[in-house]
Formats: sequence, C-alpha cells, structure tokens
Amino acid sequence: MQCPPIRGYGYNGRHGFQSRRRHCFRHRNMDVFFASIPPRTPSKRRPLPRPSLVNSIPNGASLRSVDHRNGFPENLSRNSSSKWKSDPIRYSKSSGAVKPPTIERNLECTLEELCYGCMKKVMITRDVLTLSGQIIQEDEILSVKVNPGWKKGTKVTFEGMGNESPGAYAADVTFVIAEKRHSLFRRVGDDLELTVEIPLVKALTGCSFPIPLLGGGTMNLEIDEIIGPGYQRVIKGQGMANKKEPGSRGNLNVSFLVNFPKDLTNEQRTAAVSVLGDSG
Repeated sequence: MQCPPIRGYGYNGRHGFQSRRRHCFRHRNMDVFFASIPPRTPSKRRPLPRPSLVNSIPNGASLRSVDHRNGFPENLSRNSSSKWKSDPIRYSKSSGAVKPPTIERNLECTLEELCYGCMKKVMITRDVLTLSGQIIQEDEILSVKVNPGWKKGTKVTFEGMGNESPGAYAADVTFVIAEKRHSLFRRVGDDLELTVEIPLVKALTGCSFPIPLLGGGTMNLEIDEIIGPGYQRVIKGQGMANKKEPGSRGNLNVSFLVNFPKDLTNEQRTAAVSVLGDSG
C-alpha cells in the first residue's frame, strides 16, 4: 500500500500553524525498512592495547617508578590519590653535544708590553668541520689585547675558536700570560728591582751615575753617602703599571753590589790603612 505524502506543519490561514499527520512513514515504513536488512554476524575484534607510559620513554631513559599493573607510573596511576608525589620523573641519561676541554697556550710578554700594554697577534692551526662532514685544518690569527698592569697567569679566552669535531661543540682557546725574563729588571708585584754594580772606591766616596729605566731612557742618581751592605734607593713611579689604579705605577727599587778588588799592591794597602785607619 502506498503511503500518503509526508506532511509537516502547514499554514491554513484561519487557524494558523497546525500539525499534520506524519506517523505513517515513521512507524510503518521505517519498520519495514529495517526489517529488510539482514542481521550482522558478530565478529571477533582484537582488544585494544592498554596504554603504557613506559613505551613513550625516550631511548636510553628510565622512569623512577612504574605501576606494573596498568603500565602507568605510580604517581600517574589511576588508582592513586589525587595528590601528586613530590618525586619528579628523572632520566638516567642526557642528550646533547659535548663540550671538549679548553685548549691552553702560553703567551709570552715582555715587561715593557705588560707595563704599557700592547696588541699581540697569534696564529693558531685548528681543525674545522665542513658542511660535508669532512675535517680540514685552517690557520687563524687571533688578536690579544694586553692591558697595562697585567701579570703572569692572566687568562684570555676565545670561545669556540678551538678544534671542531662531529657531535661536539668547538673547543675554547685560552692564552695564559707568561713573563719573559728581562736582562735588567725583575718584577715583584707592581714594583721593579734593579741591581747596580759599583767599585769599592765609589761606594766609599760617593758617586753619581745613570740608572736605566723600563722602556728606555735613563735617570741620573746621585749618592753622597757610603754604600754599605743592604743599601737601597727607591725611585717612585718607575715600576710597573697598576691595573687597579690606571695611570699609577709602582716603584723602582735599586740595590747595589760593591765590587771589591781581587788584589792590592803594597802601596795601595798602605794608602788604604792611612785613609781608613781604625774606622772599622
């Protein structure tokens, strides 16, 4: 039997919107439609795998504690309380590039360079990693600015200017300041020490002679007293530069070494006795 057309809400002008019958299709024809579909035979499905947090751990890492009943950590277990444990998840390994040890080289400087400052050029040869993964050697010139007043042991570091290797950061290069031995002066902190040899006669009678200064030049020093053992003169402001007080310098301490004659004639001995007497 043919079902009448489906009707919904219609407007009849006098009574407004009215509901019209539409149960024929919903109750009758729909039952016939679903009855014509053959029943599906039940199929066996594989149970869904239970989620396991252990499988999501990065390679080489391990969780601190795992609830083996459901595959969750104890602090993430569904059966645990709502309060989180204070123990965080820890990994047994860390990934990332490795920083190789710093390469240290001595940088020798003269006392003049350490006193007045200078710019030193240093050429190094290092391994460089190309884009294709090959390692080649390249020469590199590094500029080291030496400031006035630097001392031995001062370190200057160039980050990433050392050898390069796959899977690692470039090494750092550190220059350690070393003092070259000077032919006249010896450094003690910010002061300089100088030893001057004089003959015995000048040590006894007084003298005037030039004193060499660091960086060139001389300074006339007059002594009108007897120079004995341990005698010393201090010349202020002629030492090394003071790093903490720019523009100021230490002192130059002058010590004397009296040269005694190796032999005297009889006449010289007699003259010495008559002059010195028993001044002893």
